[in-house]
Amino acid sequence: MTGKITTANTRIPASTGIPANADVTQRPLVAEPLTLPCGVTVKNRFYKSAMNEALADRDCAPTEKHVRLYRRWAAGGAGVLVTGNVMVDRTQLGEPGNVAVEDERDLAMLRRWAAAGTEHGAHCWMQINHPGRQSPITINRSPVAPSAGRLEGDYGRFFANPRELTRPQIHDIIRRFATTAGIAKKAGFTGVEIHAAHGYLINQFLSPLDNHRTDEYGGSLENRARFLFEIVDAVRAEVGPGFPVAVKINSSDVPTAVKVPRSADEADEKTPGGFDENESIWVIKRLSAMGVDLIDISGGTLEKPVIQTNSGAKEDEARGVYFTDFAERIAGTIDTPIALTGGFRNAVGMEKALSSGVTQMIGIARPLVVKPNLPNLIMNAKWQGTVRLPWITTGLKALDKAFGGILVISWFELQMNRIGRGKSPDPRIGGLRALLFAIRQHGIGALAPRRRKGHQ
Repeated sequence: MTGKITTANTRIPASTGIPANADVTQRPLVAEPLTLPCGVTVKNRFYKSAMNEALADRDCAPTEKHVRLYRRWAAGGAGVLVTGNVMVDRTQLGEPGNVAVEDERDLAMLRRWAAAGTEHGAHCWMQINHPGRQSPITINRSPVAPSAGRLEGDYGRFFANPRELTRPQIHDIIRRFATTAGIAKKAGFTGVEIHAAHGYLINQFLSPLDNHRTDEYGGSLENRARFLFEIVDAVRAEVGPGFPVAVKINSSDVPTAVKVPRSADEADEKTPGGFDENESIWVIKRLSAMGVDLIDISGGTLEKPVIQTNSGAKEDEARGVYFTDFAERIAGTIDTPIALTGGFRNAVGMEKALSSGVTQMIGIARPLVVKPNLPNLIMNAKWQGTVRLPWITTGLKALDKAFGGILVISWFELQMNRIGRGKSPDPRIGGLRALLFAIRQHGIGALAPRRRKGHQ
C-alpha cells in the first residue's frame, strides 16, 4: 500500500470567527509581513519548521542537495525557512545525515545553501543544536549529558550511557553555539534558531528528570535554565542586535494542564514528570525579556513523543492544530512573536490561528515536503483545499508496528532527497521502499530510534 496525497474543498465554518460572507479573495493574514523585535521584517507568516533532511555527506558537510531543496522551498513562497538540525560538534550527532558546523571548513557550500534559501525574499535560519545523550550508539559511543544516566525504557539499548559534563565542557559547548551562529551569519543565513526542545541537550538541562546536578546548572529552575540563557547571551553577542535569534522550546516534555506561574519558585512547585508547562511559561517570559526574536513552540521527547503513529491525515483529524491550549495561556503575556507548529493543513485553520492572536507565525513542515509551493497556492491562487498527508505503510502490520516512527521519518527523508536531486515528491512511494532507502543511505543505524520530526 502506498501513500496518497489528496485535497478537499473547504467551507469557512462559523466556528472560525471569520464571517460566512467574508471576501476570501482579499489578502489573507498569512500573507502579511511581520517585523521582529530585532527590527528585521519577514515577508509573510509561513514558517517552514525544521526537519532533518539527512542530506549531509560523510564528513557532516552540506551538499548540493541542500541547495536544490531549499531553492525549491524558497520559490514556494514561505517567509522563513528553518533548516534541519545543524550540530555544533561533529563528534556529537543526533541523527544520521546531520550537518555539523564547528569551523569554516565548509563555508563555500554553506554560502550556496544560504543563497538558495534566501531567494525570492525568503529568510533562511539555521537551527543549531547539540544532542547530548540523545545520540544513537550506532553513530556515537561517547555521548555527554548534564548528568550520567542512559535513556529509560525500550529505547535505552540504542544509546550509550553518557558522561556527565564538567563545567569547562559546558562552557565549551556554549562557545560552540556562538561560533556556529557566527559562521551561519557569515555564510549568509539570515537568522538562527536555538533548539531547546525534543529531548536534546538544552532540554536535558531544563528537565529535572535528566538534570541531577548540584552546581549552578542544576537543582532549581533558575539553575536548570542557566545553560539556555547563557547560550542565548553568547549567540546574541556573536551575531549582534540586528540578527534574528529564535528559540524552539517544549511546551512541556509531557503536556499537562497547569496554572500560570508568577515566579521561578512557584514554577518549581510541580510533580516530577520532566520540564512542564509551568516551567516552560516562566522560561519563555525570561527569553522574551532577553530579547529573543521568536519562540517556536513544540513538545515531547524521544522517550515521550507527542505522537507515535504513521496514519497521516487520520492522525491530523484526531489532533488538529498542536499546542493551541498552551499558546493561549501565553498569548498577550509577552511581546515576542510565537510560531505555533503542527497540524496546519489548510488556509482556514491558518487564518483562524492568526486572527485569534494565538500565534504570529504558521509553522508547517511535512505539507511543504509533499506540496512545496503551498504558501504561494494559498496566498496567490487563493487555494482553499486541505493537505491530507499519507498513511505510511509497508503493507505488513508487523513491520509497521516495529518501525512506525522511523517509517514516517524515512518516507519524508526520501521525498526531500528526491527534491534535492531535482525531482518532484512522489506520494506513490510506499513505506517498504522508504525503509530500504534509509538503510542504503545510512546503514543499519538508520533503524535506531530517532526523535520524530515529521509531525508538523
